[in-house]
Amino acid sequence: MRVALVSPYSWTYPGGVTRHIEALAETFLSEGHDVRVLAPFDPDDRRARILHRGAAPQQRQVPEYLIPLGGTIGFNANGAVSNLMATPGGLLKMRQELRAGDFDVVHLHEPVAPRLCWDACVSTNAPLVGTFHAYSTNRFSNNVANALGARRMLNHLHVRIAVSEAAAWTARRFFGGRYRIIPNGVAIPESAALPGEPALQAAAALGVPDLGAPKGTGGSLRIAFVGQAVERKGLPVLLRAFEALREHIPVELTIVGANREEVAPLLLDDRGITVLGRVDDDEKRRVLERADVLCAPSLGGESFGMVLTEAFAAGTPVVASDIAGYGDVVRDGVDGVLVPRGDATALAETLRDLWHEPQRLAAMGVAAAAHAQRYAWPRVASEVIGAYEDAIATPAPRTVTERIGVRVGLLPADMQPKVPAQRLPSLEPPPPAGTRRPAVALLRRAVMALLVLAIVAGSVLAIRRIGVDRVITALVDSSPAWVLVGLGIMCTSMAARAVAWRSILTAALPDSRVRLRDSMQGTFIGVLMSATLPARLGEPSRALIVARRTGRPREHFPIVLGTIVSQTLLNILALVLLGIVTLSSVRIFRGHQDALLVATIAPLVLLAVVLIAPPLLSAGKHSRFARLRELTGQARRALGRVRDGLAVFRQPRLGAVALVAQLGAWVLQWISCYVLLVAFGLDDQAGIGAAAAVLFAVNVTAVLPATPSNLGIFQAACVVVLSSGYGVSHADALGYGIVLQAVEVATAVLMGMPALLKEGLSWKDVRLRTMQTSPVTLRAHPRERRGGAGQRSAAEA
Repeated sequence: MRVALVSPYSWTYPGGVTRHIEALAETFLSEGHDVRVLAPFDPDDRRARILHRGAAPQQRQVPEYLIPLGGTIGFNANGAVSNLMATPGGLLKMRQELRAGDFDVVHLHEPVAPRLCWDACVSTNAPLVGTFHAYSTNRFSNNVANALGARRMLNHLHVRIAVSEAAAWTARRFFGGRYRIIPNGVAIPESAALPGEPALQAAAALGVPDLGAPKGTGGSLRIAFVGQAVERKGLPVLLRAFEALREHIPVELTIVGANREEVAPLLLDDRGITVLGRVDDDEKRRVLERADVLCAPSLGGESFGMVLTEAFAAGTPVVASDIAGYGDVVRDGVDGVLVPRGDATALAETLRDLWHEPQRLAAMGVAAAAHAQRYAWPRVASEVIGAYEDAIATPAPRTVTERIGVRVGLLPADMQPKVPAQRLPSLEPPPPAGTRRPAVALLRRAVMALLVLAIVAGSVLAIRRIGVDRVITALVDSSPAWVLVGLGIMCTSMAARAVAWRSILTAALPDSRVRLRDSMQGTFIGVLMSATLPARLGEPSRALIVARRTGRPREHFPIVLGTIVSQTLLNILALVLLGIVTLSSVRIFRGHQDALLVATIAPLVLLAVVLIAPPLLSAGKHSRFARLRELTGQARRALGRVRDGLAVFRQPRLGAVALVAQLGAWVLQWISCYVLLVAFGLDDQAGIGAAAAVLFAVNVTAVLPATPSNLGIFQAACVVVLSSGYGVSHADALGYGIVLQAVEVATAVLMGMPALLKEGLSWKDVRLRTMQTSPVTLRAHPRERRGGAGQRSAAEA
């Protein structure tokens, strides 16, 4: 049979689809079929690196069956990068090859991906087969494809294949049609089984190739991870689990697919971790054969997971997320274990339990090797040939109406009744007990979206009411020299904050040498993250940086995070002092002496709560309500960390440095705000008291930021304070708010970006690790309580 395999993805930026096509083509060739693969091909040159954001293509030989179609561009899609052709030259070459090839069947892979496969649907009269590889629940992107004519194009297919139920779900949900499930294949090693241990004898009885010693019989639990260091693959979750697991059992982690530069920013401690980077198939197979378990903690977007079947072929069981695509492959409890996605604690506990149950682990390895036979390439290729034969045997349209309908894509080419797209129940597992319910999560997102819309609408209305021209005039008339002076003072205030934090860190970590440059690095990077991300992610970011620099990151991270609370208490004290100045200077607050009294005693009340609450919360330990015990325990531990952070105030010298430096930083910010008032010529209306009021207002409204840098609310606070309290025009007040926030963001960028580069990190690196900062703590396993951490009997080992 003469077959054309069409791929929309670059051959030299290979992913799962490309590997599938390559193996399918070689299997067909070994069986005597005539095969051509039509796919884009990126040479290793400067243009390819630019179009793929610095990523270099792999150096791959061009096989005789490959017809290169030109270069691609990297697009973000479904949590990964899709390298798709975007030039007309490749389309023309593909059309010529399809018309001249006289193919018996044309097999389109990922036919929904624009533009190559769409064009192939109308560029040949040969029978068309399409394989759908992707799993996606994104209604926006899939409906955009439909708006561009995807359903009509897909009607040209004579047979539709999906690699899994998850991929079929996506296709049925958004595009309609009939689908047969033919999974991705895997190469099965050929070697005879050897007699010996019970596990090997069982494998031989099943006809499974020998894959070495039974799993779980080594001196440590050997974990393998195969994948890129992208968020979707869940590597940060695995690293958090591994850091906790290492404290309980002997364990090793080997990472394939991601290099050390990509992994290093995600690590707190690299003990026991081997990073191999990108390796060839033979080396990957050896890693999987040596491993006791493959860990696949993906967070979603997987339709099948070829690495799972590769592990099965190596006789290695799998611990994977319970996402839709993996549930099709892993038989939970038989050849692998499924754990809640994103749950690092559950992942660590599952891996630890397997270490303590070596017989179970060995049996799962045998079952995995047996299950791999289902995915052997000869069997998968035979099923695909069957699909080709059915496509060739499809009857031709009989009437003129049918011929026209099929030709334009209004009727399906398989000549069967049309199956429309339909709403289907979700394949995702229900959330675990105790997590936020979907309705609550949806309501929360809706409220946040409405809040953002309200901010945007309010900003637009305010600018229209004030007048865009007046705002622009206020900005143009401001003094650039004074703005630069304000920027310099604001940068100096950040350095003062770093000095204060260093004193707090020194008191909290008496056994570690905390350098000033370490606290500066953390402070500057934290300010950058706070300025560019919603929520308060700057605090864990800077704690992460400093913990890494102390040399004992996992042990020190919770302590460093606790020191931020001490600094926060000083910030509250500073805000109270600013509030007193504000209430004394703004005429709308005059006569409200009660407010002054409350503002004065607020920090004393807060300090009393911190010191007294932990003993009071101890009563919750004896409650008969589990949820109450959990909540009081969390509150007690959190307040305990706060008390630990207050250690600096028990050391007069360090406490004095922290107090003076932190309050000094606030004074510098206060002066910077006043200098910007001078830049706008507003100092005669709004003096030093107004600067205090502005600084107080923008910080109070930023306690729970709804947008990055609290954009919109920040300016609104400036307008309310300056206009209502000091008689400044709305245009000048809004212009001042815009420039003040620009100065704050510029400070974050000017100080944060060099710190990131010096740390050897990217903004994405810090964000990824910050989202997974909370350390995992495991309760002692029953066997650990009896025999010590990581102990097993000699017979088990």
